[in-house]
Amino acid sequence: MDFIRKTSTLICLLAAPLAVAANEGTVLPSLPALLLERHQLVTVDGDLQEAPWQAAPEFATFHQFLPENGKPPPAGLRTSVRLLIDGDALIFGIRAWDSTPAGMRSSLARRDKVAQDQDFIGIWLDPTGHGRAAQFVRVNIDGVLSDGMYRADEDEDDLGPDFPVDAAVRRLPDGYSMEIRWPMSNLRFPYADGKAWRLMVERSVPHAGGLRLTSTPLKTGSLSYIDALQEIGGMGGTVQAVRDRAFVDLKPELTVRASRDRDDAGRQHGNQASMGLEINARPRADWVFNATLNPDFSQVEIDEPMPTGASRIALSLPEKRGFFLESADVLGLPLSAFYSRTIASPQWGLRGTWRNAQADATAMSLRDEEGGVVQRGSVYETAEYEQTRRTLASLVRGRWHRGGMVLGAFASQRDYGDGGSNAVAGFDGQWRGGGKQASWLLMHSQNSAGFVEEPRPATVRVPARSGSYAQGRYIHISDDWWNEFKVEAIGPGFVNDNGFVPQTGVVKTDIHLNRRLGEHDVPLSPFGAAPLRLYELEAHLGLHEIRTLSDAALGQQANQVVERKVQPGIWFRAGRQTDLWANLGFDRQRAHRDGRLHDTRALHFGFASSPLPWMPVLKAEVTLGRQLDVDADRVGSGGNVVVDAGFRFPLGPAGSGWAMESDVRVNRAWIEGTRGRPAFADNGWRWLGMLHFTASDSLRLLAQNTSSSRRDDGVSGLAPWAERGSHRSLLYRHLWRHGRSLSVGYARDRASEANAVNGSLTVKMQWEV
Repeated sequence: MDFIRKTSTLICLLAAPLAVAANEGTVLPSLPALLLERHQLVTVDGDLQEAPWQAAPEFATFHQFLPENGKPPPAGLRTSVRLLIDGDALIFGIRAWDSTPAGMRSSLARRDKVAQDQDFIGIWLDPTGHGRAAQFVRVNIDGVLSDGMYRADEDEDDLGPDFPVDAAVRRLPDGYSMEIRWPMSNLRFPYADGKAWRLMVERSVPHAGGLRLTSTPLKTGSLSYIDALQEIGGMGGTVQAVRDRAFVDLKPELTVRASRDRDDAGRQHGNQASMGLEINARPRADWVFNATLNPDFSQVEIDEPMPTGASRIALSLPEKRGFFLESADVLGLPLSAFYSRTIASPQWGLRGTWRNAQADATAMSLRDEEGGVVQRGSVYETAEYEQTRRTLASLVRGRWHRGGMVLGAFASQRDYGDGGSNAVAGFDGQWRGGGKQASWLLMHSQNSAGFVEEPRPATVRVPARSGSYAQGRYIHISDDWWNEFKVEAIGPGFVNDNGFVPQTGVVKTDIHLNRRLGEHDVPLSPFGAAPLRLYELEAHLGLHEIRTLSDAALGQQANQVVERKVQPGIWFRAGRQTDLWANLGFDRQRAHRDGRLHDTRALHFGFASSPLPWMPVLKAEVTLGRQLDVDADRVGSGGNVVVDAGFRFPLGPAGSGWAMESDVRVNRAWIEGTRGRPAFADNGWRWLGMLHFTASDSLRLLAQNTSSSRRDDGVSGLAPWAERGSHRSLLYRHLWRHGRSLSVGYARDRASEANAVNGSLTVKMQWEV
C-alpha cells in the first residue's frame, strides 16, 4: 500500500502541468443544423424532398480517409449532409452521389454487421464534447444498422448497446439518399455547463478501392477514430429544452424451455418457464438507471473457438450482453480492473450512472448464481475453480476530467458470504494532447476467499492476503513514428475476482516502435503486372518481456525470465482493403519455474482483405516455427493457424429479396513429437449461416466443433488423452421493431467427457414498452 501511495503522489505532481498544457486541437468548421417548429413534421422515409430539408443548410466538405489519406475525394462521389433538430431527435439527411451506382454493394445482414465491404453512412456523435467517447451508428443502403459505443482511450468500440434509431434509404439513379432519426433521449450528456455537441459523418464506398470519406480531416494513425470531430452549429437552446425530459423503458421477457440431457449417469429432462425484466430509466439528462431481473442469455451467440495451443494462460472473451455495456464510456477501465464475463448468470443487477460537465460516476451491483468459473492467475498458469455458491459483485467508479486530463478512482468487491470476500481499490489517470497519450492504473487488493477441489469443490475462507498492481502506458504519434511503451507489474498476492488477471507475480514490459514510411509502389514488371501500390508502409520492432517477482509463499525467486520476444517486421495496406503484416520472432519461453528458457523462434504473419463482392472477409493469423509444449517442457516444430472467411449472397434484386450470410472459422494449433506425428493438437471449426427473409425475419444456423488431444511424444512419457465437443443450434427470430422480438431456437451440445449430450428447445419473447 505504501508503494501505491508514493507512486500516486508522484504521478499527480507530474500530471498537474500536463492538464494545463493539454492541446485542445484545431477548430474545425461546424455542421449547421436547422431547428424545426412544433408544426413541422418530417417522415423518415429516405426522401429529402420535404420543405424542411430544402430549407436546411447543406454541409458538403468531405475528406478522403482511406485508402489515400488527405487526397481529394473522387469527383463522382460527392456527399452532402443536412441536419434537422425537432423537440425529440436529431434527424440527418444524407445525399450520396455515385457515378457508377451499379457498383454499390450491400445486402441484408445481422444487426451490428455493417462493415467496410458495404456502402454505408456512419454518424459518430459525442454529446459531452470531451472527445473521449462517442455513440455511433452505421446504416448500409439496405437499411441494416450497426451501433454502439466507442472509447478513444483504448481505440475500441462496443457493439452491444442498441439505440432506437430509425433509418430509411432510397436508391436513386445516381446514388442514394438516407434519413437517420436519433432520439435525444438515448444520448448521454451533462445537465448543465456542458461543451458543444460534436460529431463526424463518414461514408463507405467499397467499389471505389475501399474508399472511406469523413466530414473532418481525420488522419490515419491518429490516437483514435474520433480525434477530429466538428461542432454542431445552430442548436440554440435544444439542450436546455430536452435535458429535463424523463423516460422509462420496460422490456419484459418470457422464456419457455424444454431440455433433454443424458450422460453416463443416466437421462434427465425438464420443462421451465421464466419471466425476466429490463428497466432503463432517465429522470433527466445526467442520470441513467438500469436494472435487470432474471435475464436469460441462452440465445446469445456462443463464443468463437480460441486456440491457445499448449499454453496454460487464459484468454479474455468479448462481452455480448447489453446490460454490461451500458455506460462503458464512464466505466473506462481495462479488463484487469473490471471484466464483466466473471459474472456468468446474474439473478438480478442494478446500475446507476451520473454525468457532469467535469465529472462522472457509475455504480453497479449484481447477484451471480452458482455454476460459473473463477479464474486465479499465477506466474505460469491460470487456475480455474467452480463457483459453488451465489456471490454479490459490486463496483463504484468516479472520474474527474478537464481538458486532456482524466483522473479516476474505483472500488469493487466480490462477496462469497461465509466463504470470504475479495476487495479491490484503485485509481487511474490519463493525459492526451499533441499526438501523445499517457495513462496509469494503480490497484490494491485484499482477499480472504479460497477454493478447494477435494473432497468436493467448495469456496472456503482463508487467511487474508493483500497484493498490488501497477500499470503505465505511453503512446507517441507523429508523421514519421507510431510508438508505444507499456509496463505492468502484478504482485504475487494480487487477486481481482471482478477483473481479468491471468498472471500474477510478474512484471510485463512491452515496447512497439513503428517507423511510418508513407506510400510506395512495388515494381512487379518481372511478372508482367502493374506496380503494387502500398498506401501505407511501416517498419516494426516489437520487444516483449515477462519477469517474475519474488514470492516467498510459493518459493518463487525474483527476476526469472518467463518469456522474451524480439520481433522485427513490416506492415502495409494495399488495395481491396488489404492489410498484411509479418514478423520474425526471436522468442524464448519458459514452461515452469524449474524449467529452462527454451528457444522458440518462429515466423508470425497475417493478413486481412476484402477480395470479392461476394467474399468481403478473408483474414488469417499464422505462426510457424518452434513451439513450446508446456506440459511436456519441450520444444517441437509446429504452429498456430486461424483463418476466417465471410460470404454474402443477395438472393434477389438489389435492395429487395432474401439474402444469405455465411461465416467460417478454422483454427489449428499443433506441436510435433519425435515419432513423426503431432504430440499435441488443438483443432476447431465454426460455421455460422444466416438466411434473411426480410429486414425483420431471419434464420440462424450455427455449427461448431472443437477437439484437442495428446499422443506419446517419445520423450516426456505423458499419458495420451483426447477431448471432443460440438455445438449445433438453429434460431428463428422475428423483430417487430426495436425492443420487440420473438425467437424460437433449438440447441444441442455434445462433450466427450462422460458422453454428455444436452439438448434444449427455447421460445423467447421480448416486448419493450
